[in-house]
This record gives sequence, structure tokens and C-alpha cells, in this order.
Amino acid sequence: MNVIEIRNLHKIYDGSEVKVHAVKGVNLTFEEGEFAAIVGPSGSGKTTLLNLIGGLDQPTSGELLVGGTDLSTLKPSALIDFRLNNIGFVFQSYNLIPVLTAGENIEFIMALQKKARRERDARTLELLEAIGLSDRIHSRPAKLSGGQQQRVAVARALASRPKYVLADEPTANLDGKSATSLLQIMEKLNHEEKITFIFSTHDPRVVKMARRVITLEDGCVVSDETRNPEIPEK
Repeated sequence: MNVIEIRNLHKIYDGSEVKVHAVKGVNLTFEEGEFAAIVGPSGSGKTTLLNLIGGLDQPTSGELLVGGTDLSTLKPSALIDFRLNNIGFVFQSYNLIPVLTAGENIEFIMALQKKARRERDARTLELLEAIGLSDRIHSRPAKLSGGQQQRVAVARALASRPKYVLADEPTANLDGKSATSLLQIMEKLNHEEKITFIFSTHDPRVVKMARRVITLEDGCVVSDETRNPEIPEK
């Protein structure tokens, strides 16, 4: 079952001096439960494509359906609601809320969804234990290392059990052990809960674990490979 359909997608940024054609005629489909990596050199359009899929940016032309919904037809309020209830985001720059603790950052999306306090607390503790930061539940981002902040950001994206997780360089600031641990958490949820994961990455560790690798160059898909992943041991 195709849960994401991309048809002849284009994104042009019209600057004051030059136009940048960041995504050029991309055609892709993703099935439920995929664990896919989008790779390519800097400036190839990886992050732009991820932002388009997540409704953080609007295409210049083409169609993009997520779960059967054409995101370009949604009003801003409906788009916000769709993202809230369907998509988890992991940003390279963390985007944690500085005045909230690690635990509060993780439960933030669940609070917006108006989930019960007991459910929010249980899920937050579960994820903090999974990422090895249960002892930092009351720490604010400024008191966490870059790698710890990234782990909290990934836990926040997973907290509400979204249908889709879009991760922009999720392991960029992690050491090898932390990166492997996080990838194993996401791979486990992918298998058990059928969450669709799409990564934008340069990290060979992510690429090795991906079951599908899509390569972009100059905004175009130049290869799309499905293969057996390499799952590292704990």
C-alpha cells in the first residue's frame, strides 16, 4: 500500500538575484513501513524534499499525497493539524524548546494532542530509558550535550507514535554507540508499529541500516535501490 505518492514534484526558490531549482520532477512512492534513506551531496535537494513531504514547505508544482491527502490543498490550520497527528520530525539543529526540560520536550507533542497525563508520562519515561537519558528528565537543553539533545529530539519525534517520521541528519552529532542505539530504537519501532521512516543523511551507518536508498543529484532522483540492510549488534 502506497502511503506517500510524489508525482512530478518541483520546488523553485525565487531569490532576488537567482532562482534555485531545488527539486526537479521527482517521482517516488513510499509504502507503509518503509525504512528509507535519501542520500546525495550537499545541495542535492535532500532536505528540501524531506520538508516538502512533511508539509513544512510547499511545492512549486506537482502532486504530493501523504496518506491519501494532498498537502497542497490544505489550509494552514488543517496542515498544522495533519502534521501534529501524523508526522514526527527530527531536525539536524534539534529545535528543542530551551525553557522546557528533556521530559517536557518529549511530551510536548502529546500535550498538544491532548493525551492523558498518565499516557504522556509513561511514554516519556519509556523513551528516556530507551535513549539512555532517564537521569536527565529534568535537565533543560542548555545542560545537555549536543548528542544528548539530538537523542531527546529523536525521542520527541517518536513520542506520539506517528505514522511517518522524517529525519534530517538524525545522527550527525552522535558518537558511534549513541547513533547505533538510536537507529536500533527506530528500526524496532519500524518493525513493531509499521512507522514509515525517511531519512536525509550523509551517515554511512544510516545508509547501511536502510532497506531502501534513494540518491539525489541536482534535485533529481538518479538511483532508487532496495536491498537487505545491515543491522548492527547491540
